Amino acid sequence: PTVINSSDCPMSKIVVDVTGLHCPLPVLHTRKALQTLAPGAILEIHATDSASVRDISLYCRNNGIDLLTQREENGVYIFELSKGGGK
Repeated sequence: PTVINSSDCPMSKIVVDVTGLHCPLPVLHTRKALQTLAPGAILEIHATDSASVRDISLYCRNNGIDLLTQREENGVYIFELSKGGGK
């Protein structure tokens, strides 16, 4: 996956591109990226596997991760996640 750390944003954002990867890899890469994410920072995931819509949503719900936005653009599913303040 491609990881882009956008330090130009006032709030830190990391973008992880897992397009082309299939279940369970998008969730595994999401989990790994979240481990390094600072509280309050944003993790943006780009995926093409339709199962990632269900899988990432469930992962967030089961692990106390805030799923801020979820959308589809030209066949790419884009998720914005945050660990919140103290997680």
